[in-house]
Amino acid sequence: MDYLRVGLIVRPHGLRGEVKFLPLSNNMERFHQLEDAFLELMNEYRPVTLSNIRVQSDAVIAKISGHESVEAAERLRNTYICVDRAHAVKLNEGEYFIVDLIGCEVFDDAGGSYGKLIDVLETGANDVYVIKGKRSLMIPALKKLLKDVDISRKRITLDAKVLEEVGLFED
Repeated sequence: MDYLRVGLIVRPHGLRGEVKFLPLSNNMERFHQLEDAFLELMNEYRPVTLSNIRVQSDAVIAKISGHESVEAAERLRNTYICVDRAHAVKLNEGEYFIVDLIGCEVFDDAGGSYGKLIDVLETGANDVYVIKGKRSLMIPALKKLLKDVDISRKRITLDAKVLEEVGLFED
């Protein structure tokens, strides 16, 4: 089963086992309906239920089933909250989960090959794709640059002319 990280627990909140977590989603509304989730513990996924969810501007507070004390909540520090694909938010056209982009082979429309996308840096304005091949390349995730993103084939095609303008190659 495929799991997507939606939050990172940063600390306990209060004395009754609630936690504060950083959202790893750009859709804060998704947390209001999030009940069934998984805790990622040493590459295993343990099902949990979230309740008493309160969304703040930059964090989410929630009660996690089975964790009734501040000590139990403390043990969850730096643990990821995940959902399975069935409970993932539906993406709009042109939006992708980072986990689906990682590992895509990157080419341009002039026949150039650049390697694999190994990381996505979330900068706020535009995500930046980090590509590793014969030499490293960083590109902004701009619609005018990304001609085609085919997740099923793990392939991204760039506009070669735009790449000349915005690509940052390792020297």
